Amino acid sequence: MVGEKMTGETIAIAADHAGFALKAELKAALEQKGFMVLDLGTHGPASVDYPDFGTAMGEAIRSGQVARGVLVCATGIGISIAANRFPEVRCALCHDVTTARFARLHNNANVLALGARIVGTAVAQDCLETFLATPFEGGRHALRVAKLG
Repeated sequence: MVGEKMTGETIAIAADHAGFALKAELKAALEQKGFMVLDLGTHGPASVDYPDFGTAMGEAIRSGQVARGVLVCATGIGISIAANRFPEVRCALCHDVTTARFARLHNNANVLALGARIVGTAVAQDCLETFLATPFEGGRHALRVAKLG
């Protein structure tokens, strides 16, 4: 599935000011793959609060507007904590393709979080590609994910 054009799904994306530039690149990559993108902000480099954008993602997932999303802040930590306050969200902070793959395979993560000051653009794009292309393995992992709430 890697490299195939995927269409028909809307993916939400959001970032704070530290993640704004990387968000723009990831948004373009999603659109190039044929995804519709729901851009939850921020829309510029002015200082903003990351919890607002993690919350916006949580609300988009909870409402059913989207099933999956991508979040970016300086480290990915704060924005992932904010998103994970919603029971419908399983946001995984990933630093490489291995963590992105296992976030999907074993945890059925529905939101990918990245740190703009931690990973470079190429690694972030590889993480995104892997996250989107990897299915949930289910089986014994489904029982564990069910315990998450």
